Amino acid sequence: MKLSRFIALPMIVAGMFVSTAHAQKLKSFFENTDSSFTWLGVDFTQTRLLGDNAANAADIVDRHFIGINDVVLNEPKKYDIAGAFHRKSVANDLSAVSKHNAATNKESLKSDNSADATRLKPEDIARLVKAYDYGGKKGIGVIFFMESMNKSEKEASMYVTVVDMATRNMLMTERMTGKAKGFGFRNYWAFSVHDVMDDVSSNYKKWKEKYAEAKDPEPEPAPAPAKKEVKTAVAAKEVKEAKKAKKKS
Repeated sequence: MKLSRFIALPMIVAGMFVSTAHAQKLKSFFENTDSSFTWLGVDFTQTRLLGDNAANAADIVDRHFIGINDVVLNEPKKYDIAGAFHRKSVANDLSAVSKHNAATNKESLKSDNSADATRLKPEDIARLVKAYDYGGKKGIGVIFFMESMNKSEKEASMYVTVVDMATRNMLMTERMTGKAKGFGFRNYWAFSVHDVMDDVSSNYKKWKEKYAEAKDPEPEPAPAPAKKEVKTAVAAKEVKEAKKAKKKS
């Protein structure tokens, strides 16, 4: 009995250590503001444009989605991505988001259904994160998944999402809204991203506390190996006889 207790104690301690180590990625991201992360851009693949029936869907997908991401990247003083997450620097890589945005369904972009303004759920975002190819990158990435652009309300909604690029796991997602204003489609909706970035900065401390005990997603189990076909003795005999018959003919 004493021996079993002696063995069990190290095993329990080791288990606690593994569990703690497994849960540190998101907590570390919020606490370690000296670290950097990768800005992946604004994903528009699931967005719905409401209250703008005259809009040209093809032009929006082919030109304006690129334009909004470009203006966010090219005007760092206004669109302070690093500052929003309390960092001094940030890496940028829009390649994956640009590829996804180019494949957006133009037919479903415009909508008259007001329910589309709140159509996405966190589990939808998790599936989108899993579908990305991060090009072998590791570390933390941040994507804004645009849910809706409601011209009638002059407001956009989006999910601010933190991802582990190595495992393609979603570590955090928060739905936020931003006011839209300005001239031209690009600038009008880009301002909503700026508005959300300001709110991200304001919410940083609250999120740090909220996710202090967050557990990283469990790794997916490896797929089971394919079963080899086992031929029975009867089946093997039938195959052998068929080969003999074919040879005679």
